[in-house]
Amino acid sequence: MAALKMFELGKVSSGKTAELAGMSWVEFTETCDRYRVSVFNYTPQKLEKEIKFDIESAKGMIDQ
Repeated sequence: MAALKMFELGKVSSGKTAELAGMSWVEFTETCDRYRVSVFNYTPQKLEKEIKFDIESAKGMIDQ
């Protein structure tokens, strides 16, 4: 539970959290679901930046 809370607060990555909890990454994501913790730790600003990057990347692939 402590590792899950650290992940939820953005202190450690999902992979590191799974390692600290002694479980696989898949087990960790299932645990997140069980406790209603999102595995997507993005601030609104970071999410917007990621989406813009993905759109530009997709446009570049179409233009090729």
